[in-house]
Amino acid sequence: MPAVMIYAAGDLRVEASSRMPPGPGRVEVSIGAGGICGSDIHYYRHGGFGTIRIREPMALGHEISGTVTALGEGVSNLAIGTRVAVNPSQPCGQCVYCQRGMRNECLDMRFMGSAMRFPHVQGGFRSHVVVEAAQAVPIAETLSLAEAAMAEPLAVCLHAIQRAPSLMGKRVLVTGCGPIGALTILAARFAGAAEVVVTDIAPFPLAKAMEVGATRGINTAEEPEALDPEKAEKGQFDVVFEASGAEQAARLALDVLRPGGTFVQLGLGGDMNLPINIMVTKEIAYVGSFRFDSEFALAVQLLGKGLIDVKPLITATLPAEQAVDAFELATDRSRSMKTQLSFT
Repeated sequence: MPAVMIYAAGDLRVEASSRMPPGPGRVEVSIGAGGICGSDIHYYRHGGFGTIRIREPMALGHEISGTVTALGEGVSNLAIGTRVAVNPSQPCGQCVYCQRGMRNECLDMRFMGSAMRFPHVQGGFRSHVVVEAAQAVPIAETLSLAEAAMAEPLAVCLHAIQRAPSLMGKRVLVTGCGPIGALTILAARFAGAAEVVVTDIAPFPLAKAMEVGATRGINTAEEPEALDPEKAEKGQFDVVFEASGAEQAARLALDVLRPGGTFVQLGLGGDMNLPINIMVTKEIAYVGSFRFDSEFALAVQLLGKGLIDVKPLITATLPAEQAVDAFELATDRSRSMKTQLSFT
């Protein structure tokens, strides 16, 4: 049974994994599709992110879907053969933040494919995984496993939309058109945004952004002054979703955000030096957006009903045995948006 394991920076291996029967309240899922996320790439390239480093072999992957193949004792809401999207989050349910309804901020979170705790939480790039029954969310018959594996990153973007005020009829700017930026476009359009302008420094993601509903795409490397007209009267955009994690993009976004507007930061790229004076004098609401909670089930529902179409963003699918090639492709922004692994 193939498992995609990271040992250290640049040391990615496909090897056999063990298969364990599900315990009470848990189910076994045969994984069909898994999307390579930016955090997976950080583990592959750098052996971790920030101060977090791999300390033992760990299966990567948290954007996964598959088919239920075994039920643990007491599981009655799922059946063998049910196709599911797997929610990689397992909050404790007991800490102060879980009790406050902020389960994405859980103090004892177990998140698949994460080295933040030791022993590490093994990820979903395995032929079979065992998860809590509540983590396995049934999908519509019309939805492919590849689309269902996009539920996790879509949930991240739906959570970001929730962190902003109503987008109905608003002008929105999205900075950074990787998978999260592109999915934010789809989510913002669904939420009623009248206009969604996007920026990036690479042609391919900008083209994909236009394909999924952006009003205008701006290559800020080629047209650094293209947004200057939007600085008029202290700014013209109502809401900014910063998905690049780049300080330069964030500073430009603050210049074109109107007084009283909202700046939602969901891209993580390291510490930034931002112009606090501008944020204060323009009375900008600056909010962070981290992971998701109930938005995962919403993402599955919206995908299943065809209300959000992610198919244009799935640019390549490689068999799990070719994981190294897939990871190399996923890092190439000139031809990859979302690269997925197939385990079937």
